Amino acid sequence: MKIALKTLSTVCIVLLPLSAMAGAVDQLHQFLSSTRTFKADFEQTVVGRNGRKPQQSSGTVAISRPGKLRWEILKPYPQLVVGDGEKLWIHDPDLQQVTVRKAGQAIGSSPAALLAGSNELEKNFTLSEAPASDGLNWVDALPKRADSGFEKLRVGMVGNELRAMELLDSFGQTTRIQFLHGERNPALNPGLFRFTPPAGADVVGD
Repeated sequence: MKIALKTLSTVCIVLLPLSAMAGAVDQLHQFLSSTRTFKADFEQTVVGRNGRKPQQSSGTVAISRPGKLRWEILKPYPQLVVGDGEKLWIHDPDLQQVTVRKAGQAIGSSPAALLAGSNELEKNFTLSEAPASDGLNWVDALPKRADSGFEKLRVGMVGNELRAMELLDSFGQTTRIQFLHGERNPALNPGLFRFTPPAGADVVGD
């Protein structure tokens, strides 16, 4: 499975009058409580512990909360993650393989839970304020489960808008995601969150 899929990973600028004065944790809560659907482009960079040339990818993300998401990598290699609320489908066209898992087990305390999950963040994460940098207010989110597969997630906010995420996984790799051209609460086609394995694909999992 390509490394980019490990980050199962919103938005434009609409500042609420009080949000600019709120702390980053409050801004994250405000974003989630006021966002039902979301779509954006993203650019993703993965930096290994050994400092080799970063791996870069880009694509689109669509979310319908709670529980539904579509994370589609378009470049350099097509890959697709679809969560329909019950199952999480991961399609790798190059390998002609589809991996399927129960959504609760797959999303739970993963980075995707911050985007597509419920508003009960503290159930799965310990949240704290981090120093502002790069024009963003940052939230540190530490998973409460030891089997989450990552050590720390950082969330970058501008007002009550989510603009970036950084993920440090258990292999020492850092994944940085920037969300571009975002739109909050658009009408989304329900078909975006349905997936049927293509003919001939090898289906692995639940």
